[in-house]
Amino acid sequence: MAIRLPGVLAKQGLRRSLSGNKSSSKCLSVPKGFVAVYVGEAEKKRFIIPVSYLNHSSFQDLLSRAEEEFGFDHPMGGLTIPCDEDTFLDVTRSLRRS
Repeated sequence: MAIRLPGVLAKQGLRRSLSGNKSSSKCLSVPKGFVAVYVGEAEKKRFIIPVSYLNHSSFQDLLSRAEEEFGFDHPMGGLTIPCDEDTFLDVTRSLRRS
């Protein structure tokens, strides 16, 4: 199951927003029941994920990494997860299957 082009809501409920301009990506609205997260080690990409993902243990591991690295001071102004994009996509893909 592949994720569609940026900015298009995937069938599974994961969306990557357009990230050409960081200030404009912060202004994009997030639908009710979803949360925006920034993912990546060097270049951060913005994803819109279902809030329900936050309760899963595999996603909790990613949140623990974020807490260890950033505490509550996220440089992007939102929830930043310090892992590579492929790892994040693997986790979210497994959550969609469960």
